[in-house]
Amino acid sequence: MRNCRAFLFLFAEERKINGMNLENIEAFVYVIHFNSFNKAAETLFLSQPSVTARIQSLERELDAKLFDRESKQFTLTEQGKQFLPYAQQIIQSYKKGKQHLHRRKAEDARELRIGCTVSASNYLLPSLLPQFKAAYPELRVKLITAPTETIIRHVENRELDIGLVRGTTHPLLDSCLFYEDRIRLFVHSGHPLAKRREAAIEEAALEPFVFFECGSLDWMKIHRLFDSLERPPAIDYEIDNMETAKKLIASGLGIGFLPELCAGAEIRSGTLVPVTVRSLGLLTLRTYVITRKGEDAELARRLIDFGRTADYAASV
Repeated sequence: MRNCRAFLFLFAEERKINGMNLENIEAFVYVIHFNSFNKAAETLFLSQPSVTARIQSLERELDAKLFDRESKQFTLTEQGKQFLPYAQQIIQSYKKGKQHLHRRKAEDARELRIGCTVSASNYLLPSLLPQFKAAYPELRVKLITAPTETIIRHVENRELDIGLVRGTTHPLLDSCLFYEDRIRLFVHSGHPLAKRREAAIEEAALEPFVFFECGSLDWMKIHRLFDSLERPPAIDYEIDNMETAKKLIASGLGIGFLPELCAGAEIRSGTLVPVTVRSLGLLTLRTYVITRKGEDAELARRLIDFGRTADYAASV
């Protein structure tokens, strides 16, 4: 086997130099297999002179005589016998490689690789994927959860087909708005603001805060608004995990801003209450669908269409 690998390497190098044609080797193997130039020609859908020409071309490439010919009879030369097992190995390896590529291509065609942020994975896709699967039953969905920067890199490198990320611009990627999730101030059910359902920003700033840090542009607006106050709020907890932030707010350890979708279950159960902050305006957390430019556009469009009709509230 080691000698065969060494020959294959040398053969590959030789092919680069001399332009050796795999079809010539195939013709050689088929002639030996059928012990006939005519039958080899029929199998390869060639004329007999074409097979002869390929064998002669191979002999020139190898600088070796492969057959002794007498009239219509032929026998392998000693050099032909030495080359035969390597030629068979080359053809077998090529066919196995081709079969593997075709099988992998078919598998890839049935697999949709989606990358998404944690929030999209938890609150958007559980309602969306059943619809998508019903429309494309042949697809196998592979879901990877990662930060936006990682997903962008994987889509760029074709390691993912579609990404659900925070807003981004990239020269190699197409980006389309998928979902806008309103950012609201939340308090626990027993908080005084829970009954009023609204508050001025100055009033809210007097409360201890659980600050969930998302890194979106609208989150920066909240930061800037607080910085403009004479008395900025006391941030007792700064959290990078949405579920932890929700639990701290629900337990009464502070008030905080959260995307509305992630708090859907708590709103319905009454453990968290949204409060409108006057002068804050409409703030949203935007999720975008990204694909490589000109690729998977149809799947991305269908994903967006399903996203517009999905009942996300049912999944939280």
